[in-house]
Amino acid sequence: MRFVACCLLAVMLTGVSAFAKDHSSQNHGADHAAADDGEAKAAGLLSLLPPNAVTEHVLKTETGELAYTATAGTLALRGGDGAVTAKIFYTAYRAKQQTANRPITFVFNGGPGAASAYLHLGLVGPKILPFTGQNKDGTQPQLQDNPESWLAFTDLVLIDPVGTGWSRAAKDDDNADFWKVREDAEALAKVIALYVQDNDLGARPKYLLGESYGGFRTAKVARSLKDRQGILVSGLIMLSPLLDGRFVFADSEDPLAAALQFPSLAAAAMERRHDFDLTALHAAETFAMHDFLTILAGPTPTGKAADDFFGKIAAMTGVPEDSVRRTRGFVGKVYWKEAAGEGHVVSPYDSGVSDVDAYPEDSYLRNDDAILDGYTRAYGGAFADYARNVLNFKTGMTYNLLNETVARQWKWNGSHGGESRVTATIAPDLRDLLSTIPSLKIMIAQGYSDTLCPYSAARYLIDHLPPALAENRVQLKLYHGGHMFYTDEASRKAVFADAEHFYP
Repeated sequence: MRFVACCLLAVMLTGVSAFAKDHSSQNHGADHAAADDGEAKAAGLLSLLPPNAVTEHVLKTETGELAYTATAGTLALRGGDGAVTAKIFYTAYRAKQQTANRPITFVFNGGPGAASAYLHLGLVGPKILPFTGQNKDGTQPQLQDNPESWLAFTDLVLIDPVGTGWSRAAKDDDNADFWKVREDAEALAKVIALYVQDNDLGARPKYLLGESYGGFRTAKVARSLKDRQGILVSGLIMLSPLLDGRFVFADSEDPLAAALQFPSLAAAAMERRHDFDLTALHAAETFAMHDFLTILAGPTPTGKAADDFFGKIAAMTGVPEDSVRRTRGFVGKVYWKEAAGEGHVVSPYDSGVSDVDAYPEDSYLRNDDAILDGYTRAYGGAFADYARNVLNFKTGMTYNLLNETVARQWKWNGSHGGESRVTATIAPDLRDLLSTIPSLKIMIAQGYSDTLCPYSAARYLIDHLPPALAENRVQLKLYHGGHMFYTDEASRKAVFADAEHFYP
């Protein structure tokens, strides 16, 4: 099963003095950094990237018009010899009317291997791509103003990783140096620090927003900002985050991982039946962490006890009872293929959504994902058109929305070295950050029917933080939908309201 959903930028910063500078075609107050002569030495594909483009816009919201400046451009990353090693594409939105304490939020998606267009056009940016009406399946994309753009309460800098969007290494052979956990976090911290310095934002509250692996990255980057750049962030917002690899990548018969996934399986079944009920969901949560967990951890039940146990799981999840028995209750491994009935499969990214099984003869889930590989792919083409025609960033380079090569080649070396994706975790990072930044706040936002990164894993992590650190500082918000719950209009509006309250 692929773990790909939304990401940012990775650059090598170990053993090399790396520097990033904005280069701008105009001397504008929104982004002060300028190009230098060394950048002209970048050859090949990087030569297709144009100078920064700065444009002026007005967004109409329910509270009035919001004038803002948009900068679409690249950051040049350099090695110790001053040569360009990569260019990183970013988009910055800055409100024209600034206050001394207006926050700035650095935004990235996950994967690893996804560009920022997901959050950009799906949630926070001034333009949004709705998947409704004629564009329900993504075939007729048309952008519209986003009255719930987070630009209402924070400036935004959205960043793409090397190998995604229009971000590229100078040499293909150098890509592997960019695709590592520690190097990624340290490099991004350096890029953020330089952006802050170049734009005189040192006194502003600084936030990090990341989705999926991007949520994992927020903690790693915040810690690197603190330890290596002397910058303390005010808040982290994690959407559908990877928090602990053992609950995503570990063996499918881990009782705790299965118990933490179970409420999302039950929620998704209710969504498919159109009878979602919080009381029933709370019952599923209680069952998951009591009878379900203890029975899975013990010997396989027999007789009436087995009938009751397996029958209850089948009723709550929609998985046929014979399959529940065959898997001894570990239904996560067959859920996506069997929970929606014969001839249909469900998406791990939103298991409340079912689709026709393209490979009914196979016993495993073989389909391209209806969400990740389906309608959300429209974000890529829509963003490329938007950047060219609205932001005036014109390039012949292909916009790479989701680069699965990055995910396949990613090095899970972790913050302490030697980690695999199963042992990767941000729990120590969160403890460190909460203990050393007393004002830091964390918001985790998740969809009920995300069975890839289930919301109960986030609740488990919060519950196991020291209460003195987490109380009134770490919150979990839940919404209808799955991994990209913001594609649902009501959920997008709800998380906007919660985020607005989260910011100062």
